[in-house]
Amino acid sequence: MTEPTTDPDGDRAPTLHERLTGRPWDTSYQDGPAPWDTGRPQPAVVRLAARGAFTGRVLDAGCGTGENALHLASLGLSTVGVDVAETALAEARRKAAERRLDATFLIADALRLDLDHTFDSVLDCGLFHTFDDQERLLYVASLTAVTVPGATLHLLCFSDAEPGTGGPRRVSRDELRGTFGPGSGWQVDTIEADRFETRFHPDGAAAWVASIRHG
Repeated sequence: MTEPTTDPDGDRAPTLHERLTGRPWDTSYQDGPAPWDTGRPQPAVVRLAARGAFTGRVLDAGCGTGENALHLASLGLSTVGVDVAETALAEARRKAAERRLDATFLIADALRLDLDHTFDSVLDCGLFHTFDDQERLLYVASLTAVTVPGATLHLLCFSDAEPGTGGPRRVSRDELRGTFGPGSGWQVDTIEADRFETRFHPDGAAAWVASIRHG
């Protein structure tokens, strides 16, 4: 991989997803639910939480309208969700108030996180697979800056076992191991096959759920 480039003006450059669709992330939420916004937490995230995978302070990177973060908050976990889509964050905050859940939602670029706290656990539910190779390097560095040594990233992404080419970029096991491999400051502990629920996949799309440790 080549080294990532940054915008000299400090403005956020469009990600791979935005370049492919020709639309900023925020517009995905302005005309009704986004394809990945099913109105409930992803079952894979619910299962991870049920077995105690999330501990301490939790960051939900690319939280969207907040269903996963709110589920974690409902379990008593200190949860912060970040996203670049202001429309999604407004909906997440509305849900938190309506459900009387203590979760924080902040506008922030996951590729260049600058937050007041560090985190013990990170959830990435459908964000990693929207990045190109250079953006992945920025993302790893960004997560490293806001997590404590020993923190765990739980990552759910589309798998290369999903047929067709529509939707997000497919990810292989080797790509996950390569991105979070030697020299990254992270180590892949497990990668398991799972399903990713969307509004257009009746039985979910083929996915990987990976647990990746910082340090």
